[in-house]
Amino acid sequence: MPQAILLKDVEQLGERGTVVDVSKGYLRNFLIPRNLAQPATKGLIETARQRQVVADRALADAADKASENAALLNKTVLTISHKAGDDGRLFGSVTSQDIVDAIRDARGIKLDKRKVLLEEPIKTVGTRMVVVEVAENITANVKTMVVEEK
Repeated sequence: MPQAILLKDVEQLGERGTVVDVSKGYLRNFLIPRNLAQPATKGLIETARQRQVVADRALADAADKASENAALLNKTVLTISHKAGDDGRLFGSVTSQDIVDAIRDARGIKLDKRKVLLEEPIKTVGTRMVVVEVAENITANVKTMVVEEK
């Protein structure tokens, strides 16, 4: 059976960059015309392995960076000032975008507002622990103080 290097993820076969054994007809008539795979040679197999090593290293570096950012955010105390009435209720609310902007200003970490896990916007003055997803399966608790704007 000939070997093929997958150029894209293929269901039932494997992920991109994987070397798989397939029949000649399947390779020639299905995988190659759809640019899903290419025939594997010794040089291409070695190149695919090197790419995989580089990709694994980049993934590990990204996970380390995310862990460092989460540790930094766990120590962070955000202070967000907002106009409020005498009873402590805000005129408007503090949204996840406001929290992301405060994190970027305080620590220089850019996050997506969808990664801030707020059940509903903050509508009163006070202190809350806000959960932020820094990366997949890596979260941080950011102490957020909402104070009345003077």
